[in-house]
Amino acid sequence: MAKQNGELSKNLLESQAHIWSHIFSFIKSMSLKCAIQLQIPDIINRHGSPMLLSELVETLAIKKERTQCVYRLMRILVHSGFFMKQSISTGYDEEEGEGYLLAPSSQLLLKEDPLSLRPYLLALLDPIVMDPWQDMSKWFQNDDVTPFHTTHGRALWDLAGQEPTLNQFFNDAMASDARLVISVILEQCGGVFQGLDSIVDVGGGTGTVAEAIAKAFPDTSCICFDLPHVVNGLDGSKNLKYVGGDMFEAVPKANVVLLKWILHNWNDEECVKILKNCKQAIPSKENGGKLVIIDMVVKVDEGGNGILETQLFFDMLMMICLTGRQRSEKDWANLFLDSGFSDYRIIPVLGLRSVIEVS
Repeated sequence: MAKQNGELSKNLLESQAHIWSHIFSFIKSMSLKCAIQLQIPDIINRHGSPMLLSELVETLAIKKERTQCVYRLMRILVHSGFFMKQSISTGYDEEEGEGYLLAPSSQLLLKEDPLSLRPYLLALLDPIVMDPWQDMSKWFQNDDVTPFHTTHGRALWDLAGQEPTLNQFFNDAMASDARLVISVILEQCGGVFQGLDSIVDVGGGTGTVAEAIAKAFPDTSCICFDLPHVVNGLDGSKNLKYVGGDMFEAVPKANVVLLKWILHNWNDEECVKILKNCKQAIPSKENGGKLVIIDMVVKVDEGGNGILETQLFFDMLMMICLTGRQRSEKDWANLFLDSGFSDYRIIPVLGLRSVIEVS
């Protein structure tokens, strides 16, 4: 009997710890946001060597009584893998101290890094984006399009257009992601774009991806296609031009249509409409026409790994803020079939995302 009671107590305590861990998981992201806003990654990086807590506090120009609080903030961030600690000699009677260094992944938190995730973090942890999570249960019981509508009464993109800071965060986030993605694609599977006469990047924003392709393949005619207010006034080059329009109405004609992280924003019906317009814009499969999609392919049968968990996080984000979702291979196959395509190939070279060739 005592053994059974002991097992019951152990199970209860493990359950409590499990639930507590998830209740408090937001502390990781909010602590990281604080560090970004205080520019701690940039300060440590500029220091050029392991940085003592006292040096960090002095550079932050905060009250000395906050020193212990900075230590506690850094302790959780070290534990979470954003910073490292290294023993160093302070030079005073060879007294030993511990200095902070950036962890390898934290290079992507630096303000001036062209691939920085800083804008993405600040955008997604902005109260405008965070508040709708509080209204998720209300949304399940009402007729609003998304929880974002429940909270703000309008779509994310509509509100972002009226909030310059948030809009800038999103634009910078998409541009830095585009730089990272296209650099990996050109390095590992550049053959996807080899020998093309023309390509159109649908929803290409301010042209980060289209510019990279145009530069890598000077004989390929490139079009960056987005809403008129996005591309108006942007200057092209010899083999790059900007075209304004609406992908739900028509897509400029080209040998290849590129959709980078576009379709996950939209529901299945909306995706089929986009895909059908893309199909009308390209030649037949026999004449070299194809669609290149960069998006997530969720492997729902492969539990217990960090990639799946992050993909599921993104899927929930789509549910909260937009009408889209992350899709499994079966979901993608159904979309392609409903849109009139007959074949596809998945190239898993982008970590959380894949390159999908569709024809």
